[in-house]
Amino acid sequence: MTEYFLSNKYNQQLEDKKNYLIALLSEFNLPDLTIFSSPINHYRMRAEFRIWHNGEDIYHIMYDKNTKKRVRINNFPIGTKLINRAMQAILPLLKHNQLLRHLLFQIDYFSTLSGQLLITLLYHKKLNDDWIVEANKLKSQLASKGIDANIVGRANKQKIAIDVDYIDEVLPVMGKNLMYRQVENSFTQPNAIVNIKMLEWAISVTKNSTGDLLEFYCGNGNFSIALAQNFRKVLATEIAKASVYSAQYNIVSNNIDNLIIVRLSAEEFTSAIKKERKFKRLNGINLDDYQCNTVLVDPPRGGLDLNTINILKDYQTIIYVSCNPHSLYENLHYLTQTHVIKHFALFDQFPYTEHMEIGIVLYKK
Repeated sequence: MTEYFLSNKYNQQLEDKKNYLIALLSEFNLPDLTIFSSPINHYRMRAEFRIWHNGEDIYHIMYDKNTKKRVRINNFPIGTKLINRAMQAILPLLKHNQLLRHLLFQIDYFSTLSGQLLITLLYHKKLNDDWIVEANKLKSQLASKGIDANIVGRANKQKIAIDVDYIDEVLPVMGKNLMYRQVENSFTQPNAIVNIKMLEWAISVTKNSTGDLLEFYCGNGNFSIALAQNFRKVLATEIAKASVYSAQYNIVSNNIDNLIIVRLSAEEFTSAIKKERKFKRLNGINLDDYQCNTVLVDPPRGGLDLNTINILKDYQTIIYVSCNPHSLYENLHYLTQTHVIKHFALFDQFPYTEHMEIGIVLYKK
């Protein structure tokens, strides 16, 4: 296990990713690739483990991707040090607590660079008042071991938070600390160090932008909050309610006064800006006040649909952040009909896997 995470292993795998990505996109007129590496250990802010019950013992497991066999996980070198400490501390406490361990099938850990931790216990049973009492005891027992964690319990159509269901991250970006509220079970970037590099890259490639920024799929405002400094105004859209609430909180916490988040899909926003439909969620927002020359998209793994691609073609500058080189490849066939690629970056969000994050900036021909 230790040898697997040696730096020379990491460097070779990153080189393989670079070569693969360049070969995949070779038919496009690409600028030089900028590579942003990851720490080789303790970089992952989230971890999910199944819980295996073996008589009186319980332990974390993962399933081998090739053999499908379970593998006992005693430590997790790619997870943050805080996650590893919590993993070691919580199992002995659960082992001797029949109510908390009964029908427990998974534990999720969610940590921050700022030292906050949220632990979610997932069950095949309904959670009751007795569970709440024991979960509060668990929180106190962890605190006595120096681990201050928020506890959440999940079961079918049930969620119970002991205190709160979020953690607050603080990211140092270009000499400024940005605060992001991150809600349990909502999307966040898993590698905070590389996320900082992504944000700094996005700031640098938009430094001399004119007009306003429009962002689709903004999540909790990860990019919008960092990029607000480079634009007159920023209008961001997100469809998930939890992410919208987090983004709105983050705007206030970071004292951003030129950014608005609206709960609309890309298609709904396009209908609104073309004045095809009116939305109550846009009450108080005059879209005519915005001159969005730049648009940023960070879509799911499936990439962009043709309707959204056609929307993007109207913008002078497109910033495309992709977690799937294959869907990016398909989308670039359409986008490069009207735009040229000016910036090209690889962010190693997922070391020791084949996954990668890519940043592309396109300018209108």
